[in-house]
Amino acid sequence: MNELSFAVPLWVWAAVTVGIGVMLAVDLIAHRDNHVIGFREAALWSGLWIAIGLGFGLILWAWQGGEASSTYYAGYLIEKALSIDNVFVFALVFSFFAVPDAYQHKVLFWGVIGALAFRLVFIFIGAELLQVFFWTAYLFGAFLIWTGWKMAVSKDEEVHPDRNPVVRLVKRLIPTDPKFHGDKFFIRVSGKRVATLLFVVLVAIEATDLIFAVDSVAAVLAITTNTFIVWTANAFAVLGLRSLYFCLAGLLRRFTYLHYGLAVLLAFAGVKLILSETPVGKLPIPLTLGVIVVTITVSIVWSLIATRGQNGETPTGTGHQDEATDSRPASSTTSHRGEGPPS
Repeated sequence: MNELSFAVPLWVWAAVTVGIGVMLAVDLIAHRDNHVIGFREAALWSGLWIAIGLGFGLILWAWQGGEASSTYYAGYLIEKALSIDNVFVFALVFSFFAVPDAYQHKVLFWGVIGALAFRLVFIFIGAELLQVFFWTAYLFGAFLIWTGWKMAVSKDEEVHPDRNPVVRLVKRLIPTDPKFHGDKFFIRVSGKRVATLLFVVLVAIEATDLIFAVDSVAAVLAITTNTFIVWTANAFAVLGLRSLYFCLAGLLRRFTYLHYGLAVLLAFAGVKLILSETPVGKLPIPLTLGVIVVTITVSIVWSLIATRGQNGETPTGTGHQDEATDSRPASSTTSHRGEGPPS
């Protein structure tokens, strides 16, 4: 286990948290008018988020040295790579529910907030378990290896967001209108508060990300149990998830072999975690960084070469602007993440 440890004053935690909140607020204000986000705008925002994430690694380098910085970059890269898999599922959920383009960014914004909250909880619980009970490294490691194997072999499994138990529970407990009502999550009907279909979509996104957060956090904890580094690596990677979706939505079908690369990364993280509690000990961070960079690069380049000349469009709800639509595809294709939304 990488037991990289350094004191993080409370004011630093507070400053980072406030900074993340400010960035979220700026993102919300910039997109408060529900306009359809195009590729150019999404690319600019993605570039900004990536620059901020990479820049934080330089701050860590100046503050705590090269080991802290390289450990952060390893966690950031693996989380960023895994977040691409989230994009696949977001596209499927939006397509399934035929979400109008103009409202997708609002769902993703609140989805990002939920993702940050889930990850913060899992980070502290997971880090504490790994520190107190050494055998949890074997459990987490085996889980990551199994998740990687599932991701590699389950490409053709279908995803049905409406069968997600959390979505079904919400529909059972909260009166729901099966239509979109602008960008509203709730409306009043005959004086009663009723959830809209957009709220159901948000629940589907959050329920899916809850599952993703488990293996994402476990993968970064395989690199280090330093909660500050794990949290910042996750936070800065997830902050750009919304822009990343709008950048990649039209190219998803070209990433044919990316899930193999992600599977390798998860399995590698699992092996690394198990080895940390054996005489072999922790693997060097430069080796970890190298494996991550090479794996991501090879899987993306391999995908792009194999699909060269193909139309990269994938259904993301594009073109469904009817406020009261309830039309849905009969079924969706897969989540490349092995466990996917529970059916």
